[in-house]
Amino acid sequence: MTPKWRELADRLAKDIERGRYKPGEPLPHIRTLVEQGEGSKSTVHMAYKALETEGLVTSSRGHGTVVRERTPLKRLGIARYDKAKWRDGDEVAFIADRVASGRPYERGEQTQTVSLIEGEPLVTRALGLPDGAQVYARARLVREGPQPTHTLTSYYRPEHVEGTRIVDPTPGPAGRGGGFRVLYDAGYEIDHMKEEISARMPTPEEADKLKLPPGEPVVELHRTTYTADGTVVEFAIGVHAASRFAWEYDFQVPDSAREGDDQR
Repeated sequence: MTPKWRELADRLAKDIERGRYKPGEPLPHIRTLVEQGEGSKSTVHMAYKALETEGLVTSSRGHGTVVRERTPLKRLGIARYDKAKWRDGDEVAFIADRVASGRPYERGEQTQTVSLIEGEPLVTRALGLPDGAQVYARARLVREGPQPTHTLTSYYRPEHVEGTRIVDPTPGPAGRGGGFRVLYDAGYEIDHMKEEISARMPTPEEADKLKLPPGEPVVELHRTTYTADGTVVEFAIGVHAASRFAWEYDFQVPDSAREGDDQR
């Protein structure tokens, strides 16, 4: 037999899906539903907690239980790295996402720390360095207005970036065109990338930094950036609030069989 709190949670979830309660609007006060015969105070409270765990609502003191905003940023795939954006202009990746989403941005919405650290094995191996080697870590926290959207930490071999703007911790991108333009000016033109994406639950530190509600997963991105000769010039790890992004990829479909014929 389905518990009464679960039945109530399911009905409220359908009401949210159908638009009876819109994003940003509060659900009825617990006392109101009790008076309407929906169950005891504990029954309604359990239903609301279930909706919060499922990512449909948020709860806070003074605001009650509110339907979550669900208008995610469009996170571009290949298009966000278009060289015309950062080599010939100053539209770095996070700005490209805002432009594609029709959202405003401020350079101060990206802050960072830069440090020379002993790289973890995942990082040093990606950069082709021995375990325990020193690497530069450029850790960014990116926000949309007051709301954090993701963290991104880029790791570099010291000889590639020492003396460049990449190791300057000033808030905002690393100058006009960002880090990729800095690498380009230093003689390391990016040619291709590999991205690996996985979903998981956040650590307590990540949940606090990204201001995540209970039950919100994160999307972890590993990005390896290469020059044409295969040199790795950046390895990055991003942690994205899952509900704050919609990932979009638009690319040419490979036809390796035809390419093989052309080479004969």
